[in-house]
Amino acid sequence: MTCLYCKGTLENKLTNYIADLGNSIIVVRDVPTQVCTQCGEKSYDYHVSVRLQEIINQVKELVSGIAEVTYSDAA
Repeated sequence: MTCLYCKGTLENKLTNYIADLGNSIIVVRDVPTQVCTQCGEKSYDYHVSVRLQEIINQVKELVSGIAEVTYSDAA
């Protein structure tokens, strides 16, 4: 696949996703991501995006402050 922004090559990697919800920050570690080797833009496939939203919705009800979750542990 190619990057939507610069047409560079996408590479599969595990990265961190950070959601700043105002009263809390949720860090999801080791998220399967496609990263452009040229510009660094990150993209997520549909299933990963849906799962990230589910994880964030679950965790935001439990914490205020900073929470850290590993994607594979929550999936």
